[in-house]
Amino acid sequence: MPFWLNIFFIILLFSIIVMEIAENGHPIRTLAWILVLTFLPGIGLVLYFFFGRDRKNRRMVSSEDMDRLQEKAETACGEHLCRDLPEPRKNLITLLDTAGRARPVAGNDVRVYTDFPSMYADLLQDLEQAQHHIHFQFFKFEDDEFGRKVAEILVQKAQAGVEVRLQIDDLANLTRRKFYHRMEKQGVQVKPFFRVRLILSSDTNYRNHRKNVVIDGRIGYTGGMNIAKRYAIGINTGNWRDTHLRVTGPVVAEMQTAFLVDWKFSTKQLLDDSVYYPPVPAAGDLLMQVATSGPMGEFRVIMQAVLRMLTESRRYIYIQTPYFIPNEPIIAALRNAALSGVDVRLMLPEKGDANFIVTQASRSYIKDMLSAGVKVFLYKKGFLHSKAMVSDDDVVSIGSTNLDIRSFEQDFEINAFIYDRDLAVRMRDIFLQDEADCERIALAEWESRPAIKRFGESLARLFSPLL
Repeated sequence: MPFWLNIFFIILLFSIIVMEIAENGHPIRTLAWILVLTFLPGIGLVLYFFFGRDRKNRRMVSSEDMDRLQEKAETACGEHLCRDLPEPRKNLITLLDTAGRARPVAGNDVRVYTDFPSMYADLLQDLEQAQHHIHFQFFKFEDDEFGRKVAEILVQKAQAGVEVRLQIDDLANLTRRKFYHRMEKQGVQVKPFFRVRLILSSDTNYRNHRKNVVIDGRIGYTGGMNIAKRYAIGINTGNWRDTHLRVTGPVVAEMQTAFLVDWKFSTKQLLDDSVYYPPVPAAGDLLMQVATSGPMGEFRVIMQAVLRMLTESRRYIYIQTPYFIPNEPIIAALRNAALSGVDVRLMLPEKGDANFIVTQASRSYIKDMLSAGVKVFLYKKGFLHSKAMVSDDDVVSIGSTNLDIRSFEQDFEINAFIYDRDLAVRMRDIFLQDEADCERIALAEWESRPAIKRFGESLARLFSPLL
């Protein structure tokens, strides 16, 4: 290597190390990157380019644009904006409002789905009845019999004069570009989030994992489901168990803002016309917040809200997640809650989906949970993809966020937080019904598994910050 190139390389490495130190991140993370960059400089630079750069000071939209969209949403919500926050979740509500601009909105209703066919049937019906606009966002929208039926309706509505906007994660749908291009040629406005090009950028690691549909500003869909055949028929391990919501009421304006912020980021087009924020009458009596989170911005809003739910729980907290790779604060909160006498139950899939390493890494955390008294259940009927939490018969969280580092740190996520006794009791009962299809893990049995299996899980855990 030429002398001048060696000098440039050394200066580049030194500059990155100085920047990493100046960011005041976690000391262990900072030290790890310094060691990698020092002793494996070539590989270290590549890894740092994709995984090491911090985006927390980068904004998706300007403060002025965010204020304009928020003002439209608040106007649409009107008298349903909640000013007198209820106990005992006042601090959780305030956290989501202050850190994430997730306004508490009353007067809503939700329909809970635990299977794809019922959600899919209602979604198709609502899409067919759209009059003004359809804002359609899924992490995966596949070119199969289920995806093509949705695409057919989107095209029909677009050709009938309805504004149809489709936002997808580009990397997750890389092989389906022709599918989206056909829709685009027929009038659907299609925009990928973080376009993947021949030369990969450091943004490729950041994924838009949100599922967020808004129809005419009056109906919303969010949760854990994507548009794909396996959600309907399951995979080789059995059925596909998931949780999704159909939302009606004034809080749909908050879902609209979430979509339009992503659309502005991807297209540079700000859609702040009041037509996207029609006044919506009360549809029920649920108090809700719609929270978004991602690698940009100062706070990890949904992770902080999960922490708050854990620390505020007094009787029980039941959690379903397909991927369990928690960070240190979540580990500590789960263990502290269980050690304090809270009934903490964690439900995971017995068998993973296609990501073997993630499944193995998730298993490495189970002993930490069991030793503190967390009750861990493995769902045996199929693949558990539900991302749902319920606590103390008064708060429910359903959305796209897994209990893993990727969802907390690297992905753009969306969750609904709902404060209602009846719904919480229903979600608690659903969890308990799912327990019938689970095996509860005993600590002694878990520790007696073959050493090679436990070592493999520990090895996979080393890669958990990247998974």
